[in-house]
Amino acid sequence: MSAGLARLRALQRAARRRALAAVLLQSAPLSLALVFVAWRVLGFAPALFTLLLALVVVAWMLRRALGRIDLPWIACRLDAARPEVEDSTALLFHAGPLAPLQQLQRERIAGRLAALPVPELRPAWPARTIATASAGAILLALFGLAWTGSTPGLAPERLQPATSVHAATDGTLLTAISLEVTPPVYTGLPVRAERQLGTRAPAGSSLAWRLQFDPEPRAVQLETHDGQRIRLERVDGEWRAALTLDASLLYRVVVEGAPPTDASLHRLDAITDQPPRVRILEPDQNVVLAEPGQSKWTLLFEAVDDYGLGDAGLWLTLAQGSGELVEFTELRRDIEGAGDATRRRYAPSLDLEALGIGPGDDLVVRLEVADNRAPEPQLSRSASVVLRWPPPAMGAVEGFDGLMQRTLPAYFRSQRQIIIDTEQLLAGQAELSPQEFMARSGAIGADQQQLRLRYGQFMGEEAESGDPADGHDHDHDHDHHAAAAPPPRRVPNPLFADDTAHAADDHDEHAHRAHADHDDHDERNAHDAAAPPAAGFGDAGDIMDRYGHVHDIPEAATLFDPRTREVLRAALNAMWDAEGFLRIGEPAAALPHEHRALDLVKEAQRANRIHLARVGLELPPIDETRRLGGDLAGVSDREDPLAPADTGAGPLPALWQALEGWRGDTADAPDLQGALDWILANEDALHDPLALIAAIDAVQRDPGCESCRARLRGVLWPVLPVPAAGVLPRGPMDETGAHYLDALAREARP
Repeated sequence: MSAGLARLRALQRAARRRALAAVLLQSAPLSLALVFVAWRVLGFAPALFTLLLALVVVAWMLRRALGRIDLPWIACRLDAARPEVEDSTALLFHAGPLAPLQQLQRERIAGRLAALPVPELRPAWPARTIATASAGAILLALFGLAWTGSTPGLAPERLQPATSVHAATDGTLLTAISLEVTPPVYTGLPVRAERQLGTRAPAGSSLAWRLQFDPEPRAVQLETHDGQRIRLERVDGEWRAALTLDASLLYRVVVEGAPPTDASLHRLDAITDQPPRVRILEPDQNVVLAEPGQSKWTLLFEAVDDYGLGDAGLWLTLAQGSGELVEFTELRRDIEGAGDATRRRYAPSLDLEALGIGPGDDLVVRLEVADNRAPEPQLSRSASVVLRWPPPAMGAVEGFDGLMQRTLPAYFRSQRQIIIDTEQLLAGQAELSPQEFMARSGAIGADQQQLRLRYGQFMGEEAESGDPADGHDHDHDHDHHAAAAPPPRRVPNPLFADDTAHAADDHDEHAHRAHADHDDHDERNAHDAAAPPAAGFGDAGDIMDRYGHVHDIPEAATLFDPRTREVLRAALNAMWDAEGFLRIGEPAAALPHEHRALDLVKEAQRANRIHLARVGLELPPIDETRRLGGDLAGVSDREDPLAPADTGAGPLPALWQALEGWRGDTADAPDLQGALDWILANEDALHDPLALIAAIDAVQRDPGCESCRARLRGVLWPVLPVPAAGVLPRGPMDETGAHYLDALAREARP
């Protein structure tokens, strides 16, 4: 080997050593960190597999990095670094025969290379890559050190982290935990084993505990938060017990015959199976008008369930006829959906001709879907979709404009219907949330207000809203009559009509003819003579003003006899009392007033109608000598009718205030047990009672724990009542609100 070739090989070895060090610095820390994390999280076998895989990757990287540093690579680097070699370094390791000039040039280059100082041909250090790999390795190592979950293949998991588990001399160690969860068959979920004492499972799941202790206790029990005790049996060195999880609960492990173990509560959450959710995709309106010649009607529904959908049926209700001769026919048809087990779409196509639908008929369609819950499935129905076939148009009605009533009478609930609604609300109170119960009670109170205002018109009372006295109630839609000319104002009189669900115009034209005497007509004729000329021939309003009767106009309304007025005033007072109780969410207290109002209204309906001219109010003169001269014997101060409102939170507000300045001493300790008893008695009224119970239990076991007291105040805060005069917090932002704020932000940018 020539001296020049030996020099090239020495440069090659130096470059390869630099490449080897660079590859190891990049890959070794990251590979070791990955192996460490796999060992901490997954166990020994996955860590060994990760190590082998890392070695294969590092070997491939080394082979690739060292393989490209060969003699031609060194020659190229040397030619670029030293102009003295005249780009002829490759002649030093040429294996074939050389021409005389090539041999001469190789000898010259070998001599120059021996005289030149050692050039730097090693690749540069990848400092950025090495720093990035080292940082990633450090982060992975920290993650592995912070991992506190279970590690398969290691020692059995303990009850608490190592920092809080008592030593063997101070308490009993829970050395092995196995909680097997078997969900109900209808859910389709697999059986799983937990290595912790708390878990979440579908309602109705079977739980099986397998525990091991050190030292061995004499007996072991599971004590729930409501006082139930489950005794564990010792089988093959393990303590075993089983339970069916019907509702969420808290429990602790209690040992006997051994040092006490950790008495913290563990939570078992029962996930309730929700009923199917059904929505209508097509049509997008609840009422659809049939088109001329339409023979088919296609709908599209979608149903979603937690675990699986069952049978589905289409309910069809056909309403045929008009007036009081309406016949209803109800049919049910089984229907199949398309999709997976938890989400399906149903697209029924109805043959209108086969159903016998014609003009003036209505077809109401609802989808009923069941889930696969056992033993009894849950049913859900969609909203109703109505296909309405409009009746044929009426013929020409010329000449009847002045005789036809162009607006429908106002519809509102009667006193009897308000009583029925109140009784139904009280019967279903247990199934309603407090907010929904309050909303429905307020809605009935609004109906009571509308009825009271109707009756109050006949007592000369003013309306409580900006609507005119003859305005239509919200239960009826008059938008399709807006284009018609306004008729003369006629107030429906519910007092002398049957107490039904709507108040129609009860004006009796024959009674008017019997009552209209000669003086009334003379007065009307005199008024007509002094009236200005008509605005136009045939004007409906002018004709009714000139020739119509005015007994139903409020300004010319008739008066009642004193007895009837007193009865009607008492009915209005009873309606007022009922409305007040309904507004504050106490329908039980409003029901007696509603019945009294109905009895008084019936009594007023049986009174005779009289027609008198309205006169001014004439009160008797006040006798000033009798003022402040009454006998006060036996008169005492009335009791204050104001009483503290029941917020429904019990002792929780007082507990929250007492915790503010309490430092754990027993001198001024708050009533934790009283609050705990109240929570156990009112679990259904609270959103998450188990969190409150666990927080109170932690403070009871360790009153000096500052973090436990802070956590208890934190879980108490959401259940505290909202002050009556306070501003309600803004609800969570929905998708529409987020888009609106984003649009405002985009417009504000320059």
